[in-house]
Amino acid sequence: MDKQLLSILVCPVSKAPLEYDRDKQELVCRASGLAYPIRDGIPVMLESEARTLSADEKLGANHSR
Repeated sequence: MDKQLLSILVCPVSKAPLEYDRDKQELVCRASGLAYPIRDGIPVMLESEARTLSADEKLGANHSR
């Protein structure tokens, strides 16, 4: 994930910053509790495509950058 791109992207729901999860190839927003997929190197920033985080993920237990 391009660090410059990550620095300007925000969650479309909460407008909070995103964290890159390399293992799952997702951009995670703990504020909204959503994870946006990255497909073919392109972040899919649509709420309808996002996955809801588990309780552990919201707390950061599965955090990886």
